Amino acid sequence: MNWQQQTIDLFLAYESIAVVISIVLNIVISVLGVVPSVFLTAANLAVFGLWGGIGVSFIGEVIGALIAFFLYRKGFGQLKERKGFSNPKVQRLLVASGKDSFLLILSLRIMPFVPSGLVTFIAAIGKTPWPIFAAASSLGKIPAILIEGFSVYQVIQWTGMGKWILASLAGIFIFLTLRRLYSRT
Repeated sequence: MNWQQQTIDLFLAYESIAVVISIVLNIVISVLGVVPSVFLTAANLAVFGLWGGIGVSFIGEVIGALIAFFLYRKGFGQLKERKGFSNPKVQRLLVASGKDSFLLILSLRIMPFVPSGLVTFIAAIGKTPWPIFAAASSLGKIPAILIEGFSVYQVIQWTGMGKWILASLAGIFIFLTLRRLYSRT
């Protein structure tokens, strides 16, 4: 049995508190920072429907990102001095504040497949104030969760659009894998 089905079963077993369970799971996923939340989004869509699932996923991801931001800032704030963060985009987010950090976080959040935990982590150890992080992260999550939710819903329903989305993602994955293999030689 997979994670998605186990999560659906959990929601159905505790139907009266399924929304709370989903939000708590999203917080845990956000704090861990490396676990993809797509299985949880799929479970939310299967149990709560398209718009209910998108709504629960959005609330959970926003709350999870804020809690992770505070925990990362408290526990990892001293890491920004390390040399391991040499990537120019990472450096830009580390030193950004105000309008620059808002726009950078917003643009990274809009893309649904950018690792959310990484964006939160870099913003937390950088100079981004939490109200700016909260606003940019929340606004950026709206289109991201809509794209992810709609895509996952179409795949779950196995409509023509779902098949097209799955085939497109497979094609992109194959292209990127082949490109990476041939660029090494």
